[in-house]
Amino acid sequence: VLGPTHWEDTHTVANLCGPRYVSLGPDGGFLVSEECGDVKLFNNQHKMVYSLGSKYGHQFGNPSGVCADIEGNILVADEQHRTVHLFPKSGSPICLVSEGLRKPTGLTCSTSGQLLVADTGDNCIKVFKYRVRPAYNSDAPWVSCDSPNLTPRQRTG
Repeated sequence: VLGPTHWEDTHTVANLCGPRYVSLGPDGGFLVSEECGDVKLFNNQHKMVYSLGSKYGHQFGNPSGVCADIEGNILVADEQHRTVHLFPKSGSPICLVSEGLRKPTGLTCSTSGQLLVADTGDNCIKVFKYRVRPAYNSDAPWVSCDSPNLTPRQRTG
């Protein structure tokens, strides 16, 4: 339980449009998905760096879970489109999962290249392998949406 002195250090990030999920982001910042259909990246000073919709020209349906991987790429689950996209530091968004999700709401990624997606439509966690190699390789850092590596490896529920 936080005592009264801890509240003095509290910061508020205002002017969000229905914030849903928050996660630690790259470089000490954080990510926020919004009901209005965008995801925003904030720096470690709580200042908005950019919105993914604007930077990448990507239109979300209903972004839900957000996270960043060890390379600083941003991953977003889209409840309405039933997808997971990766937004690289440079380049275009990459669809990682386009099938097999009913209602993806939360996600996280491991340092070994696994993507864990909370699918409330199936009442389970779906585990995917999204990186071809454990370490970053600029020639082939991800597998395509058609790859058999993107089928769920494990279902718990």
